[in-house]
Amino acid sequence: MKRLVTIFLIFCCLAATAQLQFKSGKDGFTSFLREKTIYPSFSKNNCIQGTVNISFKLDEKGNVYSSRVTKSILSELDEEALRLVRLSSGKWKVPVGYDTTTAVIVPVNFKLSGFNCEGKSSRDMQDAIRSYQAEEGLTNSVINFYKNINQAKPGQEAQIIVIKNQLGIDDDYLNERIDNGLKKIKQGDKQGACEDFLFVKNMGSSLADQYLSKYCK
Repeated sequence: MKRLVTIFLIFCCLAATAQLQFKSGKDGFTSFLREKTIYPSFSKNNCIQGTVNISFKLDEKGNVYSSRVTKSILSELDEEALRLVRLSSGKWKVPVGYDTTTAVIVPVNFKLSGFNCEGKSSRDMQDAIRSYQAEEGLTNSVINFYKNINQAKPGQEAQIIVIKNQLGIDDDYLNERIDNGLKKIKQGDKQGACEDFLFVKNMGSSLADQYLSKYCK
């Protein structure tokens, strides 16, 4: 079966939203999301789906500002939804007289098809979310270690390597993060790409060093 990642988007909540148009046409923003979404690996592998609500404002030139998550699923999906909305900056047609202090609410529904997710229950998804959240602290411990490696005590890195193995952070995982970063470069999202490359570096790996040097000076 062909694997598909589908993203559904519905505007809601404010009548002012109807005044806005995406520059590529009526279904432009929906198509934009489908084309640009890079489904985060943990959520994809664990069939985590649902809706992230993003609130944002537009200036008179259609640039996005003041974007934030108002309904969360999981940090990596929240961050992808935020990234997509910010990536749409400058692509909006704002009518004359539009109130630029108006918040637009965008529910972005992440849904997987073809990843053997049909048999997964809501409980399975919640268990995976709790597992991810529990591991975030360990991931941050690894990041903090390598950010401050000059202050490391003898033998401390061996403990960090054990944690990385426990988290499944190996070269395959890091190369996937690099691939995602390169996809973001093609989308014009330098900030998002550099965050991926820097994550790899902060896992104690040199795999992304060439991309950090090329794109993230």
